[in-house]
Amino acid sequence: MDRVSKLASQKAVVIFSKSTCCMCHAVKSLFYELGVSPAIYELDEDSRGKEMERALARLGCSPAVPAVFIGGKFVGSANTVMTYHLSGSLKRMLKDAGALWL
Repeated sequence: MDRVSKLASQKAVVIFSKSTCCMCHAVKSLFYELGVSPAIYELDEDSRGKEMERALARLGCSPAVPAVFIGGKFVGSANTVMTYHLSGSLKRMLKDAGALWL
C-alpha cells in the first residue's frame, strides 16, 4: 500500500495498468489525446505487481486496473474516468493538478 501511495503522488497523473488490458490502453490513450503525459506503471511487468494490485483492490478499485490517480488522489478505474471525461470535469481535475495548462 505504501508503494502505491508513494508512486501515485510522484506525478500529476499516475496510471496503474497491465500491458495486455484493453481498457488500460483506452484510458492511457485518452490522457495522451488530452495532452497529458502520465506516469504509467505496468503491474504485469513489475516484480511487485501482484502486491500493488492487491493494494489497489483494497482502495476500492474493481477491477484493479486501470487505476487512475490525479493529484495524488485515487480517481477510479476506466468507467469513472470516462464518466468524468464525458461530463467535462476530467479536464478541470487535470488543470487543478497541474497536468494541463490550457
